[in-house]
Amino acid sequence: MVQATPFLLVLFLALGAHSASVKKCILTGTWVNDLGSNMTISTVNANGDFTGTYLTAVSATTEKIEESPLLGSQHLPNPLSPQPTFGFTVHWTFS
Repeated sequence: MVQATPFLLVLFLALGAHSASVKKCILTGTWVNDLGSNMTISTVNANGDFTGTYLTAVSATTEKIEESPLLGSQHLPNPLSPQPTFGFTVHWTFS
């Protein structure tokens, strides 16, 4: 057990340092991609579900482009999966 103690200490410190460095993922706000399209996320509830709008800047029309509603969900970090992930769908609104 004496030889295992340094290993357990290093393991404990490594796990503790990793969990201390995980930052909260804040999705609310406006996100803009390289093409100029933007996604605005309004609220994220306690379950990780969120709503917002998407406005594409990519178009082959001269018509006015309208904002489209979006729905999404964030997989909240937990001990088995410390990195938050999210996905969303857009209900396209075209003129």
